[in-house]
Amino acid sequence: MNSGPRFSKSSWLTPLLGVAGAVLLMAQTAPPATPVTPVESAPAAPNLLPVADLDLYAFSVGVGVHDPSTIVKDKDTYWSFNTGNGLPSHFSKDLITWQNGPPVFSERPAWIADVVPGNRGLNFWAPDVFHLKDRYLLYYAVSTFGSRTSGIGLATNPTLDSNDPNYKWTDQGLVVKTQQGVNNYNAIDPAVVQEADSKLWLVFGSFWEGIKLIQLDPATGQRLAPDSPITELAHNSSIEAAYIYFHDGYYYLFVNWGKCCAGLNSTYNIRVGRSKTITGPYLDMAGKDLAHEGGTLFLETRGKFIGPGHAGIIKVEDQFWLSCHFYDGGTARGTSKLAVLPLAWNKDGWPNVVPLPATLAAKTANAAAPSASATPIAEVVPATAPVATPPAATP
Repeated sequence: MNSGPRFSKSSWLTPLLGVAGAVLLMAQTAPPATPVTPVESAPAAPNLLPVADLDLYAFSVGVGVHDPSTIVKDKDTYWSFNTGNGLPSHFSKDLITWQNGPPVFSERPAWIADVVPGNRGLNFWAPDVFHLKDRYLLYYAVSTFGSRTSGIGLATNPTLDSNDPNYKWTDQGLVVKTQQGVNNYNAIDPAVVQEADSKLWLVFGSFWEGIKLIQLDPATGQRLAPDSPITELAHNSSIEAAYIYFHDGYYYLFVNWGKCCAGLNSTYNIRVGRSKTITGPYLDMAGKDLAHEGGTLFLETRGKFIGPGHAGIIKVEDQFWLSCHFYDGGTARGTSKLAVLPLAWNKDGWPNVVPLPATLAAKTANAAAPSASATPIAEVVPATAPVATPPAATP
């Protein structure tokens, strides 16, 4: 979950103001020091922004969500879960037309009362879902605004199809927690990733000491051990919503910088770095470590597409898709909505949002008519529109 009141007003300041304030304070209070030769900082990382004429707003699927999970597929249906009462769900047959699904919870899991007593309802945050063998693992955050008293829970289900007789969400309890005054990081915004050797990991964190990584037990989905190592992956004055995706020998770490949850005034933007190992270090395109405020700009506000956040990637046949939420500049208050954007990898292996390939535009043009609330990709990127052929992607 990403919510402005969760952090102090000072964290809204830009890095420039932070640096200026630190310099002023040092000038006022520091004793004279022996001059030293300044160390040249790393150059700014090149950006991975989409081509200037690509209308990101066109890839809205029209449904209101915040903090969407990674999209997963069960049978012939795609599913996404998001922040809200009981953890709402949406489903689609084609990634274009989406419908409301059932929430995960109708009752509060028992562990919440002891771990996060301030959360008394069903308003749970920023879920992520992952298919592992014969079940789906859904991780979610429980917290209150402005507090590090938080917990990440786990629920499992053998199927996401509510018409299946085996459909049932089972609470598996607490995975990791933090406590105000004890931990200087925050157990929210979980995302799960599995290595090629089947090791399972959970990345999480928001503001304070940044983004953390813990290993999970694939048999249970729980933390490998109560005292298992916690690895720091990324840090910035405003950072959260981490997601890791493995592609062609690299782990790519996506994070959000900026302020969310302010509608039209949101400054959320997505940054990325990569590593050969899941535990890092993750470096941006200029070689700067994300643990030291590195991060190549990947996606930001453009026109009515405001404050994108909570990246996820799904590969369908030979096409990669990026899911995220954004604040709709076409609405009075900037309603948060789901976008599904085509993704490709450039010649150096970095991800980039790209125009819809002509073959897929032709397919979507023949798709069944969507619901009134949805905006089909084919409607705004017709098959006759000029498109750039994305570079070939390695599975």
